[in-house]
Amino acid sequence: MPTKLYSSIFPSVVFLSLVFLFLYSTLLPLYTNNHSSSPPIKMFLRSFSSSCNLFNGHWVLNSTKPKPFYDEACPFHRNAWNCLKNKRDNMGIINSWKWVPKDCRLERIDPWKFLGLMRNRNIGFVGDSLSENFLVSFLCILRVADLGAKKWKKKGAWRGAYFPKYNVTVAYHRAVLLAKYKWKPKQSKVSDQDGLKGIYQVDVDTPADEWISVTDFYDVLVFNTGHWWGYDKFPKETPLVFYRHERPISPPLGLLDGLQVVFENMVHYIQKEVPKNTLKFWRLQSPRHFYGGEWNQNGSCLFDRPLEEGQLDLWFDPSNNGVNKEARALNHRIKEALEGTNIHLLDLTYLSEFRADAHPAIWLGKKDAVSTWGQDCLHWCLPGVPDTWVDILVQLIHNNLGTE
Repeated sequence: MPTKLYSSIFPSVVFLSLVFLFLYSTLLPLYTNNHSSSPPIKMFLRSFSSSCNLFNGHWVLNSTKPKPFYDEACPFHRNAWNCLKNKRDNMGIINSWKWVPKDCRLERIDPWKFLGLMRNRNIGFVGDSLSENFLVSFLCILRVADLGAKKWKKKGAWRGAYFPKYNVTVAYHRAVLLAKYKWKPKQSKVSDQDGLKGIYQVDVDTPADEWISVTDFYDVLVFNTGHWWGYDKFPKETPLVFYRHERPISPPLGLLDGLQVVFENMVHYIQKEVPKNTLKFWRLQSPRHFYGGEWNQNGSCLFDRPLEEGQLDLWFDPSNNGVNKEARALNHRIKEALEGTNIHLLDLTYLSEFRADAHPAIWLGKKDAVSTWGQDCLHWCLPGVPDTWVDILVQLIHNNLGTE
């Protein structure tokens, strides 16, 4: 009986196996060809983990933290930020603090691996001098992996570098308001009672010339603006006046409302005109740490350690009328403008708020600099806090770009 049952089933099993093999051999090439015809990995992979927030955490003093990748000899330094060369106090301690996110691990950049990932690609920063501060840290770190790196200022870049071993360019385009603006002197001198010397015309719907024509060159773009949106930069004698289609907006916009309109227009332009495959970030504000007055009112930042968490709101909450309150207020408006877009927030504000100890302060490299300009409690010592910014940006690029 078993022999008969086996003989009756065996032909059916053979037949089904042959059918399966036929279907497999027919369909597999179609599937493979369909996937192999897609272009090389140029599309950025959106792979942020909802549980990973690199921006929320705390600073830990870590005596075993690796030394910075670069020193005062980096050829891309800007003198006023070269705190090692300028003998800034406590640089060893400043660079012993490590940012530890609450939800995940922040890896230190591997310059060789990162440049390998970015081979034949370019990274651009667009914004104010805090983006330049960021860039200098980035260039000095990446140079470790390619000592043949050369200064690069083509395509209207303010400054940058080319890494020939990897065919990678990293550059900064200075556009402090992002929107186009120009000086218009007062037309009539009949009455000077109002003290007005002229205006800065801001075209809210027109990106600045410095970056409008270069966005297709970059595979990663990091935007910022904010520090120039203040009455210290544009007082009542030389105010910002907002225009649309070359005509003054009526009724006139105040500073913050004008800023909001510029944000919205620049974001719209980026969404519409910058290539879809470009990975886009918007860096939120890097806070100032002037204590006891503004930059031009003997403000100081001679601190020897980071602020405590309980001190942050006293310095930065907009409800406290201190000199450092504007960063969070501007961030709120930036976040509103970015809602629903594919521009990623690079929220470096909170981690930077702690670091009142890490500015150039009085160590500016020129003996008359402080008497002329005041202490620098806005930019950051290099090496220093911007190196952590680099680690975060690089990890986010890795998360999005994937591997080849």
